[in-house]
Formats: sequence, structure tokens, C-alpha cells
Amino acid sequence: MLKKRGKAVVVTGASGGVGRATALAFAERGDRVALLARGREGLAAAADEVQRAGGEALVVPVDMSDAKAVDDAAQRVADTFGGIDVWVNNAFSTVFAPFTEVTPDEFRRVTEVTYLGYVFGTRAALRHMLPRDKGTVVQVGSALAYRGVPLQSVYCGAKHAIQGFTESLRCELLHDGSKVRTTMVQLPAVNTPQFDWVIDRLPGRARPVAPVYQPELAAKAIVHASSHARRREYWVGGSTAATLIANAVAPGLLDRYLARTGYESQQEEGGHGGGGNLWSPFDGPHGHDHGAHGRFDAESAGRSTQVWFSLNRGRLGAGLLAGGLGAALAAGLRRGRG
Repeated sequence: MLKKRGKAVVVTGASGGVGRATALAFAERGDRVALLARGREGLAAAADEVQRAGGEALVVPVDMSDAKAVDDAAQRVADTFGGIDVWVNNAFSTVFAPFTEVTPDEFRRVTEVTYLGYVFGTRAALRHMLPRDKGTVVQVGSALAYRGVPLQSVYCGAKHAIQGFTESLRCELLHDGSKVRTTMVQLPAVNTPQFDWVIDRLPGRARPVAPVYQPELAAKAIVHASSHARRREYWVGGSTAATLIANAVAPGLLDRYLARTGYESQQEEGGHGGGGNLWSPFDGPHGHDHGAHGRFDAESAGRSTQVWFSLNRGRLGAGLLAGGLGAALAAGLRRGRG
């Protein structure tokens, strides 16, 4: 009996961090995973992990800011795997600095990679999904897609833009009656190598705002979202939920809070990283592969009660409904006996 082949999945930014963990999570369920990124050392290591986990790996080096290269990459995936079932947009780069210290060229480049990379990836995915009338595009977002923070103006701007264009696309797909889905996964601070890859002009060394979560938790939510894309958005982590709710209720208060705390909470003592991967991939010295995790393992959480409830709310709702019906039936029987 032939073994059923898994889904054909594309993960951008797959050489490290959340993308790396997500590629491995898809592989663990037997999927065929195309790994898109610039860093060849990280891609090679990611492909080895995918294959050892039971998946099939296809390495496609690509700069997501190059629309033609992204189209060519998507065609190669479709030719190899026979189509594309899931496309996960995740690749990004950024600069940690006050707005006035980010150069126009840096702002343009971050926008091209972090925002237009998602646009080009989505267009390439739809070119293969729409004719088949099936497939899912997962946009890996952030709490910063709704709430800007100091020292990350370029990244926050890109994430806000992704949120906006995804909402427009979702409406168009619904209007057309398409079975192609798109959903967004808003992440908290995650323990990835990005804080040693970004351009960092802070007095201290860039770090995520606590609480910090492990990339495997984000990957679990992304994989779940790819199979449950009727839901428009997923929030990962209690800090994400708290931030988005606070921003909806009292954005001005949050402005003042972040003005007081946002500088200190995003840096720590120590030297800066390797100079940034904005213009070229940061594979690491002497062939070192950075993997999915950053330097914050000691303080990072691998579990979240909020994520468990978020991913299981359908079953919880059914359980509550069944419990309510059971209670009502029991009450009716008691009244009948009386």
C-alpha cells in the first residue's frame, strides 16, 4: 500500500528562527516542505532537520524582495511537488533604532523584504492556488501589526501594512466565492536569533520584550492555522492578547506606558551582534548554523495556556454546548419526576 504523501508546504524565512521551527513542525506530520530564504548554510541545516523528522525537503535560495525570483521559486515548488497547498510568509529583516536614525535606504530595504516579500509571496502562491480553487496562505504577523512600539518604526510599519493588505485580500476571496483561504498568526516576543542578526543602533544590545516564548510554540500555532484557516486570525501568547486588547481600549494610555518603558525593555547590557542581515544573509562565522533558537532559552516559555485555549476553542465550545444540553436535559427529567 502506497504511503499517502503529505501536503506541499512553502515556508519563507526557513533558515532560522520561527521559520525554521515551522518547517520542522510541518515535517513532523509528514509534509513536503519547500524552504525559502537567502542563507544557504541555514537552509542546508534546515533541510537536514526536515528530512530527519520524516518530511521531504526542497531548498530554494531566494531573496523575497525580488518578485521575479519569488515567482520562479513558486514555480519550482509546484513543478517538484505537483502544486502548493500551504504558503507561510515569514521572512523579514529590520533595524532597531529611533526613527530618525534609520536611513532612507534601510527603511526602503526593510519594507521591501518584510512587507513586499509577503505581497510577492502571496501573489506567487495565489497564482498556483486560485486555478485549483484550494490552498491556504498563512501570514506570520505580530502584536506589532496593531500596536507600534518605540525603536521599531520600520518593522511596525511593515507589519501594519501586511495586516491591511491581508484584510483586503480576504474580502476579495470571499467576494469571489474562492475556497482559497488566508489567515494571520500574531506572535509575541519569540526567542530567535533575529536579535543578533538585525542592525542594532541602541546603546545596549537588542532583546525581546518579556515575556519571551520559544519558536516551537509559534510554529505549533502556524501549523494549526494552516489547517483551520476559516478563522481570520490567531493570537499567540497572553502578552499578545493583553497588548491588542489594551490598544483597542486605551491606545493613548499605552502610548505613554511604552514611552516610559519601551526603551529599557528592548535592550540589555552587552556587545551588539554580527552587523545585521539586511543587505546580505547572516549565516554566521565559519559555517556556523544558528538554528531556531536565540540566546534567551533560560527565560523563554515553551507553553502558553492562552495558546491552548485559542487552538482548542472549537472543542471547548462543543464541550460547553454538550454540557449545557446535558444539564438542561437532567433538569427537565427532574422536573418530570416532580
